[in-house]
Amino acid sequence: MQLIWLRSDLRLHDNTALAAAAAAGPCVAVYLMSPGQWRAHDDAPCKIDFWLRNLASLSAALNTLNIPLLIRHASHWDQAPQVLATLCRELNISAVHANEEYGVNETRRDGEVARTLKDQGVAFHGYLDQLLFRPGSVLTRTGNYFQVFSQFRKVCYQRLNLSLPNLVPAPTGQARTAIASDPVPAHVEGFAPPSEALRALWPAGENEARRRLDAFIDQHIDEYQRERDFPAHPGTSQLSAYLVAGVVSPRQCLHAALQANQGEFESGSAGTVAWINELLWREFYKHILVGYPRVSRHRAFRPETEALAWRKAPDELEAWQQGRTGLPIIDAAMRQLLETGWMHNRLRMVVAMFLTKNLLIDWREGERFFMRHLIDGDLAANNGGWQWSASTGTDSAPWFRIFNPLSQSEKFDREGLFIKRWIPELNDIDGLRVHSPNAQVNLFDAVQYHRPIVDLAESRARALTAFRNLPARQDMG
Repeated sequence: MQLIWLRSDLRLHDNTALAAAAAAGPCVAVYLMSPGQWRAHDDAPCKIDFWLRNLASLSAALNTLNIPLLIRHASHWDQAPQVLATLCRELNISAVHANEEYGVNETRRDGEVARTLKDQGVAFHGYLDQLLFRPGSVLTRTGNYFQVFSQFRKVCYQRLNLSLPNLVPAPTGQARTAIASDPVPAHVEGFAPPSEALRALWPAGENEARRRLDAFIDQHIDEYQRERDFPAHPGTSQLSAYLVAGVVSPRQCLHAALQANQGEFESGSAGTVAWINELLWREFYKHILVGYPRVSRHRAFRPETEALAWRKAPDELEAWQQGRTGLPIIDAAMRQLLETGWMHNRLRMVVAMFLTKNLLIDWREGERFFMRHLIDGDLAANNGGWQWSASTGTDSAPWFRIFNPLSQSEKFDREGLFIKRWIPELNDIDGLRVHSPNAQVNLFDAVQYHRPIVDLAESRARALTAFRNLPARQDMG
């Protein structure tokens, strides 16, 4: 009997470990409930709910193939080796199959599981699945992990030109076993269920993920390069949560994009090229987790930036978290996050740079808050994005790049449609005033809206001084 250990790969199609387990003989699937570990990783309640709903959908799909899904509990991952070893003894399992995961804790967990199983004669097989390229296979000429995305992307293009990763066929049905599936819990203690409105924004299942992918490819991908920065427009794929949970694979996304672009990923549709680049950004940050494991340990990628004099400003941090900074584009973005579990990517950069530069608050505060609320929370992408905005990460751009939230607002939400969607109290404000409703108005024309909690020019100067006083940039080697 083979055991497929499901983790962040909640799909039937193009699932490497599942296909391998099914091909090797009769198989059974298992999923470990690990609420203690999820809390330690700051996983959002809406994210856990989304994963449980997708797991239930996958269980029904596996049932049609007579592959039972078992639920086991290992509150923290240090319990996983014994829980899986016990299951393997009970079912006389000969091999465990799992798709690779890449954080420090994930790598340690899988190593301990493999060692424990080996001691009782059970093989452990790991598979490349959530990435196009295995970490360690895309390196500089000196054998190091890339630190700059453009260089990493160039090598990925070269590799893709030589060979595209193939899609893996879904397993076929097997003979019915005597093992009954366990019910998938509807909720986990300590993770409050989200609103039905939020759930309705994120239906579960492979069919929904595929519907979104097909709709994006058919209707939006050609305009992606032009539309992706405008938060009021439907210009993005809305697939991130499905990619993080593994309900759709990056291979499926890549193949769909290439099919729409006559097989080209460097030319043809500018929108398609830009979207494939976003898949490669996702790839890049996963490779960074492996090549520079300190980023999994709450450390800055650039060690010299650990000396930054971050401010302790709990009132300003709370105002940022609750969407009452007095800057409508920031507040609208934060309200979108709190209500939907998701934030437009352009706005993720804008609010992150405002927190780390204008408020000079440690990027780790923002990273943690995002993870606790994002339905698509992913350590690699979230950490990479926050460190990029804070100028502590993998970025060749200068630290004095500081977005002005007002100019960003006027450029990407000129008519204030996004702002008014999330801040209805500004609905009656006309023209560009919506971006800064309390600026240059007389007493009788004032708007009942929060005053800005910080002066943008003064706070920018403060951030420049803080970065200018850092030690010299270190060679990362």
